[in-house]
Amino acid sequence: MTDKVIISKESNIEVIKDHIYEVRGLRVMLDRDLADLYNVETRALNQAVKRNIDRFPDDFLFRLNKNEWTFLKSQIVISNNDATTADNKDVDANDDSLKSQFVISNRGGDRALPYAFTELGIAMLSSVLRSETAIQVNINIMRAFVMIRQAVAAWQETNLKVEQLSHKVDSLNARVDEILHEQNENNMEMAIQIGALNDALDQLREKPSTPRKKIGYKIGK
Repeated sequence: MTDKVIISKESNIEVIKDHIYEVRGLRVMLDRDLADLYNVETRALNQAVKRNIDRFPDDFLFRLNKNEWTFLKSQIVISNNDATTADNKDVDANDDSLKSQFVISNRGGDRALPYAFTELGIAMLSSVLRSETAIQVNINIMRAFVMIRQAVAAWQETNLKVEQLSHKVDSLNARVDEILHEQNENNMEMAIQIGALNDALDQLREKPSTPRKKIGYKIGK
């Protein structure tokens, strides 16, 4: 009889998404995160990988360097602290919500730099670990990667539409400025013509009137 597969709530897709990071331009998960999801020791997971290292080329698996790990830890701590504070400012230190910080305090501590698995490497893990739990967890992990890709694609599409709308607004503003400039030139020309007409009228008003000479012979006294 097959043992019942127990999937912890840490394997929830939304929780998994919080443990997918971007390193070297790739979306990855860390060995210690995956070990907790699969409910195995990080050392056991890495040993299984080393026994099958030919299945994990560089685009499947790589070890973080010290700078990458230091930077990543700082981002994880900030993100988790913000999320915990937003959810419940009075949360107890032993509350399950703090389990999201297991990346920092996982089995074995931080003495060894963690391995980073890409989506391809994670897909390979289920065949290496050969457990029903790993298979079921991997299904949720793959779904989490898909959801992130969809979210990024939706954001890019929205960003493109905003950019296109921005260009249209810029073009419209340029056209309005052009129309106003033309209108100002027309108004200026009209003002000059009106000024010339007023000057002419003023000259006519100021011109002294000369008495008309009588027609015919003048009769002397």
